[in-house]
Amino acid sequence: MNEAFAINEKQVPPAPRYLKWPANIISYIFHPIFIPIYVIWFLVFIHPSFFSGFSEVQKKQVMLIILINLVIFPLLSVLLLKALGFIQSIFLQTQKDRIIPYIACGIFFFWGYTIFKEQDMYPSIISSFIFGIFLASSGALLANIYFKISMHAIGAGGLIGIFLIVFSTNSMMMVWPFAMVLFIAGLLCTARLIVSNHTPKEIYSGLFLGLLSQLIACLVVM
Repeated sequence: MNEAFAINEKQVPPAPRYLKWPANIISYIFHPIFIPIYVIWFLVFIHPSFFSGFSEVQKKQVMLIILINLVIFPLLSVLLLKALGFIQSIFLQTQKDRIIPYIACGIFFFWGYTIFKEQDMYPSIISSFIFGIFLASSGALLANIYFKISMHAIGAGGLIGIFLIVFSTNSMMMVWPFAMVLFIAGLLCTARLIVSNHTPKEIYSGLFLGLLSQLIACLVVM
């Protein structure tokens, strides 16, 4: 009976084929590895006060640090693990494939957090956001022992969390940006239900983990 229940839990009604290609595009554009770039770009170039005293060169240096430590290094580690045969696919489709990448990426995330935390010139929102990413990756590693939590949903939850934090600072009119983030998060989670084998439980758990990690990081760092 338990086996039958597990099978039913995995069964998600198939989506029409014409929805799968836009769902795949959304999944690639808002892949969790790219979320930090979008968030930091918003904080650096769109938000009116966090980086108001920084020159264009300094702003680009911030983006470069994020790109190297939170995007390029994690991507290279996954490619290296695939080349060495430690994982079966760069898409990390199984729980086993995700163990070492979670650990490796967690190291890069913590290093990125340390870079910004140790330099007072950077606003604390940056180190808080990156520390939230580290907490989320650590939580995902633990959750991965029991089920394949959705990494895309974690990214969506983190996106909501950091924009909620910015919203609470009353430093910018955030109604429309926050509404857009909610729309993107809903779109992304729907896309993952369409094109992945994730269950609603794995999606909702990821969304909650990403959101909670950012809120905890805010309480600890800011």
